[in-house]
Amino acid sequence: MDFSNVNFLAVLVATIAAFFLGFVWYSFLFGKRWMKELGFSEEELKKGANMGMIFGSTLALTFVMGLGLAMLWHTEDPTKLTWSVGLLHGLFIGVCFVATSTGINYLYQRKSLALWAIDAGYQVCFLALQGAIIGAWH
Repeated sequence: MDFSNVNFLAVLVATIAAFFLGFVWYSFLFGKRWMKELGFSEEELKKGANMGMIFGSTLALTFVMGLGLAMLWHTEDPTKLTWSVGLLHGLFIGVCFVATSTGINYLYQRKSLALWAIDAGYQVCFLALQGAIIGAWH
C-alpha cells in the first residue's frame, strides 16, 4: 500500500470532525429517539460501559474509514479532487454501501426503520463530511 499521497493531517481532522458530529447526532439531535428505539435509558447506557474503550475504539475505526477514503483517491489528479468531489464520493459510499449494508443487517435483526434512519443517516453524513475535508486538503 502506498501512503505517500495521503494527507494524514486531513484524515485526522476528518476523524475528529466525524467524532464531534457523532456527539451532536447521538446526544442533541437524535439521542432520545435512538435510546427509545434500542430500549435503553440513560442509566442503562452508562452502567457497565467502558466509555474510554468505546470512544477510543470509535476514534480508531473512524480514522480507518477516513484513511480508506483518502486511499481511494491516491491515483486521482489532485487538481480534480475538491471538497465537493470528496463530499459526493463520501455521500455515494455512505448511501450505496454503508446505509444499504446496515439496512440488510437491521432487516435480519428486526430493528426499526427509525433506528436504521438514525444510524445510517449518521454514517452517510459523517462520510460526506470526511470526504469534503479530505478532498479539500488533497
